[in-house]
Amino acid sequence: MGRLAAGASVALTLLLPPGAIAAGNGTLVLKTDSGPHSFTIELATTPAERALGLMYRRALPADAGMLFLYEKPQPLTMWMRNTFIPLDMVFIGTDGKVHRIESRTEPFSTQIISSEGAVQGVLELNAGTAATIGLKAGDEVVYPGLNGAPKP
Repeated sequence: MGRLAAGASVALTLLLPPGAIAAGNGTLVLKTDSGPHSFTIELATTPAERALGLMYRRALPADAGMLFLYEKPQPLTMWMRNTFIPLDMVFIGTDGKVHRIESRTEPFSTQIISSEGAVQGVLELNAGTAATIGLKAGDEVVYPGLNGAPKP
């Protein structure tokens, strides 16, 4: 019965309109030289949420993303297995600032993408978003739970 329930959950996720899941979890702001940029984000904090991530989704609204947030800073690795949408991965340092950006990741790739150091989280956005808003290492990421801010 467990496999059936998991399969049904994935099937329901695939039937939802783009952005339906990410719509209610919060707002994250990226402060860049071009100004503040707000994104509606879905939060992934459990092992199951992190394992699924944005896999199997066919679209992501331009102002949406997923934030993988961790209790303790650590080196992280990501990949694009079963992910249809090319993404920018924004690794967020323990200071709540952009540590590094992996731009325009390749859908379905199993190549490991490393944080290249201890980070507190990873923000996934549509590919090209970081370049469009001028996001760079050192820019501030504002969201509860980052850089000592209270958690949502």
